[in-house]
Amino acid sequence: MKKFTAFAVALGLSASTALAGGYVAPVVEVEPVVVDTKPASTNAGLIIPALLLLGVIAVIASDDDDDESSTLD
Repeated sequence: MKKFTAFAVALGLSASTALAGGYVAPVVEVEPVVVDTKPASTNAGLIIPALLLLGVIAVIASDDDDDESSTLD
């Protein structure tokens, strides 16, 4: 019976120290999200019209409208 009492006392002392203070919810600190935005490029809208203009210039420059073939007859 003495062993049982010692065991009960030891169990009671260990249980009280294990529960001392109670439960505390963890505090989670939220860091703000930083969004890195790049400014819009103004040159991107000029590429397609520039290529179209170069294509029109190439078509006009390659237009061969010589009448030399008709004068050979």
